[in-house]
Amino acid sequence: MLVSIVTPVRNGERFVAQTVESVLAQSYPHVEYIVVDGGSTDGTLEILTQFADRITIVRGADAGQADAINRGFALARGEVFGWLNADDLYLPGAVEAVVNTFGERPDAGVVYGEADHVDDEERVIDAYPVEPFEAGSLERRCFICQPAAFVRRAAFAAAGGVDPRLHYALDYDLWIRLSRSTRFAFLRKRLARSRMHSTNKTLGFRREAYEETMGLLRRRYGYVPFEWVYGYTSFLLDRKDQYFEASHVTRPKVLLSLALGLVRNPLRPLRFVRDWLSHRGFAANRA
Repeated sequence: MLVSIVTPVRNGERFVAQTVESVLAQSYPHVEYIVVDGGSTDGTLEILTQFADRITIVRGADAGQADAINRGFALARGEVFGWLNADDLYLPGAVEAVVNTFGERPDAGVVYGEADHVDDEERVIDAYPVEPFEAGSLERRCFICQPAAFVRRAAFAAAGGVDPRLHYALDYDLWIRLSRSTRFAFLRKRLARSRMHSTNKTLGFRREAYEETMGLLRRRYGYVPFEWVYGYTSFLLDRKDQYFEASHVTRPKVLLSLALGLVRNPLRPLRFVRDWLSHRGFAANRA
């Protein structure tokens, strides 16, 4: 079974060498590795050239991360796809464990495992909050760590690939669409490390990430749950990144979340009010 890995990158000189090395160090022998560079102006291409005999480098402007991923997979020949951003890492034995699981679960279109958050120096901060698969839970939280997830080519194609209109929630959207067309297999093994740092896209553009995520939830489910509305409200009031800087529950946030939730859910106001009321207990206790 050939596994195709795609890394989208633009000006990723800080971490890209570690990312590439984590792929090339995998014990599984049948790996095709494609790195799609979207027009780097730093030292990224010079770094990638050092690995040119073991990877495929695709150069040229793209329309963003999702477009680069789709471009890479369009060139891929593998039966299984994985994408690894240019600051994330695979752990040793990850690909082999995934291939074995696909072999044991021929009905599964997606295999995902556990992962850790790491800092700039690759020190473990905490575990990514991965959960056993439950399709209904995706409405409230993204519990699948993207670098620790792999998709069969057929399932990826049937879902329509990654949505090129998205820039922050592209993986979350893909899991939601895949959940409606294929089975997910949860592998209780650490497969990857997701790097958290000050220039991380999701942390650096927190408002935009919330706006995009709430928009896709409204499109996919017709409803934006309390958890997402409250997180957005909290960011608007204290401007903390909510990972390195903790955001605490306050009464103004809870009250404003009701108003914003009704705005975000004009067709389901009563559902949001019930949702909001069910969370007020924990909010009041921590206010």
